[in-house]
Amino acid sequence: MRHPPSNPPNPDAPKPTLSVVIPCYNEVNTVKEIVARVLAEAIVDEVVIVEDGSTDGSREVVKAIKAEGDNRVKAIFHDRNRGKGAALVTGFRETTGEVIIIQDADFEYDPREYGLLLRPIQEGVATVVYGSRFLGGTRKAMNFWNMVANKSLTLITNILFNAILSDMETCYKCFRREVVEGMKINARGFEFEPEFTAKVLRQGIRIVEVPISYYGREYDEGKKIKWTDAPIAAFTLFRYRIFG
Repeated sequence: MRHPPSNPPNPDAPKPTLSVVIPCYNEVNTVKEIVARVLAEAIVDEVVIVEDGSTDGSREVVKAIKAEGDNRVKAIFHDRNRGKGAALVTGFRETTGEVIIIQDADFEYDPREYGLLLRPIQEGVATVVYGSRFLGGTRKAMNFWNMVANKSLTLITNILFNAILSDMETCYKCFRREVVEGMKINARGFEFEPEFTAKVLRQGIRIVEVPISYYGREYDEGKKIKWTDAPIAAFTLFRYRIFG
């Protein structure tokens, strides 16, 4: 079982190279701006956009972003929509950085907070860091039932894997690339979050959480995850607790 180092933090440790993976499906109104915000962060060395078979014009926008010629940007195109999990798996394979951060192609999460996520890894006290929306950061009030689902799934995670997470479903997952190099990820949709978390915890890796801000959007603004994804996530947690 692997555990984070027990040494004290080293604030003078060199910064690891950082790759950001952005799955994109039908985000024509936001993908160009969020990529610009990511590229504006000096700590970002690589951005991998996985265009997941969009039908709203996002594909053309991603092509235009790539054509702008920033050599930090890679663009991968799925021939059809395969789901967030599948897009992330594709993206992970294309990264070269020592550390990976997941970024959605909308404005719910703020790339200016990458430094908060990276610091525990850089200082040698963590292998995996989650940005938690429930630890006191600035937060636009989310839908009540979404919050209930999030907290319920996190509670199930903690019970099954003897953890003390506050936000298992967060998008902001930051980790050393070796965490996923040997990990078989079966998820094709939003069940990526519980599968990845379960497999990290089963490896004996303790996840460090840091507070982040969150600006949740409404369904009429393009939010895609629905209440029906919650039972799938719960089943996924039990599956990987029992069968590994």
